[in-house]
Amino acid sequence: MSSPALSGLLNYATTSKSRLQSLYSDIHRQKHSNPSSFHAHVDWWHGTLKDIISRGWQGSDGPDGMSNKLILGARRALVDKLRYEGVGKPLGLGTTIAEMRRSNHLIPLSQFLTSQQSVYDPDWLPYRIASFVVGKPLWWAMEQLDIVRSEDSYTEPETWKKIEGDYVMLGLVVEAADTLDILRDGTGLSPADNLYTFEGFRREFGAKVLRGVVLSELDTKVLIKFLERERRVVVQDGDVIKFVATSHDREITAVDRGILQLKTAVINLREQVNGIQNKIEQTSSNISNALRQQRKSIALAELRFKKHLDDLLSKRLGSLHNLESTLISVETAAGDVEIMKTYQSSTATLKAILSHPALQRDKIEETMDALATSTADAREIDDAIRMGGDMAAVDVGIDDSELEAELNALVEEAEKERAAAAEQEVVEKLHNIEVHVPEGAPVQAAATAPRRTAEAA
Repeated sequence: MSSPALSGLLNYATTSKSRLQSLYSDIHRQKHSNPSSFHAHVDWWHGTLKDIISRGWQGSDGPDGMSNKLILGARRALVDKLRYEGVGKPLGLGTTIAEMRRSNHLIPLSQFLTSQQSVYDPDWLPYRIASFVVGKPLWWAMEQLDIVRSEDSYTEPETWKKIEGDYVMLGLVVEAADTLDILRDGTGLSPADNLYTFEGFRREFGAKVLRGVVLSELDTKVLIKFLERERRVVVQDGDVIKFVATSHDREITAVDRGILQLKTAVINLREQVNGIQNKIEQTSSNISNALRQQRKSIALAELRFKKHLDDLLSKRLGSLHNLESTLISVETAAGDVEIMKTYQSSTATLKAILSHPALQRDKIEETMDALATSTADAREIDDAIRMGGDMAAVDVGIDDSELEAELNALVEEAEKERAAAAEQEVVEKLHNIEVHVPEGAPVQAAATAPRRTAEAA
């Protein structure tokens, strides 16, 4: 890595030089004296190391010659790789990595690959178990007696001796697993879609889970372990990897192995067919070039070779068709088995429901008879209440004709009130009309105008 490369990272681009000098300083004594600054320092380096690892800038440190994208190689050489022009080397990187290890952001690679316990288990790290068993007061007393040493008593070189090794960057593994979940959304409809060899898994997902990079062999092992132990979406048995959707399907059967063998054979045969087709195209091009150069003997030899390739392609295509047909038949049969299992389970469930005492024929008849009796009793009570109400009305002596006459009188009175109100409204409107008399008109005419108007009304 170089300063220009580091300058392209977001953390460096958005941080001033004076702040970088502080972040590159030795902080091993700040955890207790200035905890807020210490944790801000660790958070900055956490994000920076994630970016560096995911871009593959550590170098070819994997067993397959590739740079790891999920694993940090915590070695003193990393300090030199992070040298920044005008700032220097990160003097507190060892302390930072130790703190990231304590906070579970970094997990020792060997522990991650071999442990049966989830990394999210609170007792995952040994120091947490020790702190739970021993207790902080006793631990403090042991520090005072120099039986154990406090965290900030180690110098940077001593810290490096304790932490040097390979660590899984948990945040990157989670990111890769989330991306894989998105990639597989809507897939896995057939048994073959859920089965992979290790190399098949790496070939299918290695270049897709992190943008712009390809996972190394060790990265792939880490991702598969996380998917199996933490996410519980895959199971692995040797070289067979199976995606599972339910807890009862966490077993790799002989049928699964057979389907995977067929799937692998189909994939390999397709690659052979593609290779033969490429050779045929190249041979055809060679024939054309030889004919243009009047080299008939070479063209004839290339033509014979092309005939052999055509025959081989025809045989491979026939074999590929047979294997694909066989794979479809096997998948169909496996699907039929699952359907029959579902039928059996549904039948057992239905039988269990129908065997309930409440659904026995005599119990049903008894219940329906009781319901009919209760309905008849309710009807009798309702009729009795209605008859009682009618009788009470007769006892009061209310005459319907008198009620009707009184109602008509009320209606007539209301109509008279409405008519009187309308007449009053007309009169008020007439009084509000203004009469305009032209200048020079006889006074008498002007005086008699209102009377005429009133008579007209």
